[in-house]
Amino acid sequence: MLLRYFTREILASSFLVLAALLALFGFFDLIRELDDLGRGTYRINAMLAYVALTLPSHAYVLLPAAGLIGTLFALARMSEHSEITVMRASGLSLRQLAMHVSVAGLAIALLTAAFGELVTPYTEEAAKGLRLKATSSIVAREFRSGFWVKDDRSFVNIQDVTADTQLLNLRIYEFDPTFRLTAISRAEKGTYAGPNKWDLSNVELTRFEGDRAVLQRIAHATWSSVLTPDILSVLKIVPERMSALNLRAYIDHLRENRQKSTRYEIAFWSKIFSPAAAVVMMILAIPFALTSARAGGVGAKIVLGILIGLSFYFASRLFAHVGLLNDWPALLSAGAPVLITALVATALLVRAEQR
Repeated sequence: MLLRYFTREILASSFLVLAALLALFGFFDLIRELDDLGRGTYRINAMLAYVALTLPSHAYVLLPAAGLIGTLFALARMSEHSEITVMRASGLSLRQLAMHVSVAGLAIALLTAAFGELVTPYTEEAAKGLRLKATSSIVAREFRSGFWVKDDRSFVNIQDVTADTQLLNLRIYEFDPTFRLTAISRAEKGTYAGPNKWDLSNVELTRFEGDRAVLQRIAHATWSSVLTPDILSVLKIVPERMSALNLRAYIDHLRENRQKSTRYEIAFWSKIFSPAAAVVMMILAIPFALTSARAGGVGAKIVLGILIGLSFYFASRLFAHVGLLNDWPALLSAGAPVLITALVATALLVRAEQR
């Protein structure tokens, strides 16, 4: 009975907070998209659809923070109404309270995992595809063989795009107005060199002249294309938005090709720890929620929850970036913030129990 009551109150508060945060982030996205409104076929209905498709990505990031703030709100309200005092006087220990909160946290954790694996990767890809199609004349898709881009009368296959938007192992298939293949260019690397120009290195150019095929090897060549780094950043889904299964497969692919995979490994372990982070942050809310009313009312607890949530988010990003720069083990870079938060929550609970 008590477990059901805590779970209902905490989840109701958490989902209310999540709805408010999503409305706020959606509003900010709408304001940002107004600059591109009217570009190409990007109209108000396409803009609204794009913003709606980005909301699951925001929900995935915000769920742990919403659980934290919702727990603070629910427990602080119970404390103000003396419900917690009566329960503790009836024998409810902080350990039992933490167990009740953990059950609600498990529901948030499962929802976080579901969004991260089953919803976000697909809505993110759909959102970027919708925006690209509406704002640009370029038609592009991502397959197992890499990115395929239609550029005027050419089709371009890009095996991979680095974080600094360099193109690796690309092929350019050129066609004439009658759709006959006239040339195939293979390049090891492409670097953006100015307005709509790319510098290609180690190029093999095959030209089809009648019944003959002429092969040329060129150290450097210039390729004119409407493709830009901004468009590539829209095409490529960031590792943090990929599913854990896709990340695992891509990490194996990079290792097989002897390429650096640290960023993707950190993203993979962050995916694993994200549901646990939701539970830990909700338990961390208990000692703050049960402090004396003189330390601030429900509104002050909500502000405190926002500050704690922001601190955890920035700490996670800091560990990820520092780990990437210093080549730390991915497990350490992704798991250290959750472990530290868990130790702090445990210490605060033990201290509160001894008072």
